[in-house]
Amino acid sequence: MPRVLVATSNAGKLRDFAGVAALHGVQVEGVPDLDSLPPAVEDGLTFEANARKKAEHYSRLLGGALVLADDSGLEVEALGGAPGVHSARYAALEGGGTAANSGDAANNARLLRELAAIPRDRRRARFVCVIAAARDGRTLATFTGSAAGEIVAHSRGSRGFGYDPLFFFPALSRTFGELTAEEKAAVSHRGEAFRKVLDWLESDPSLRSG
Repeated sequence: MPRVLVATSNAGKLRDFAGVAALHGVQVEGVPDLDSLPPAVEDGLTFEANARKKAEHYSRLLGGALVLADDSGLEVEALGGAPGVHSARYAALEGGGTAANSGDAANNARLLRELAAIPRDRRRARFVCVIAAARDGRTLATFTGSAAGEIVAHSRGSRGFGYDPLFFFPALSRTFGELTAEEKAAVSHRGEAFRKVLDWLESDPSLRSG
């Protein structure tokens, strides 16, 4: 089975990618020993910029391998698009804190505090994912996916990760935290972006690691 390398140590992201890839006969693996490699600097102002930085950085360290990297997050209309590129460290940045990533519970708690006075009909939000594919330090292509929904007042569901339990998806009348991995893969921002990656790989098998 052909495989693709994804530069992430986030188990939730790897599960999301693997759920989509399996339907295409492709195996997803994390970059080997990622935590022992020098980290990429994610200081871009957009999801695409950060995805490209990560993919180029790690592909430069893995000569000849095709490396995928994503940057993704939640954009809430009532918050001017926040947390956006700061989604993974939203709580840590509160009050001028450090730029280190914060836990899901802390990020969710900050989001709910900031939306406490906002009525449900103004809690529209979307998840965005940009995946960059790079080899030898050069980005070959980028792919974007999004999913529109709204933020509920209380967590619902124990599946998924990040903001999933707060993200209500109207078409299924459930939060992402209530969906199975297969259901989420079919409608999520990451699933949409990754399906585009897989279509691209299928169009030219030489792109894939095997």
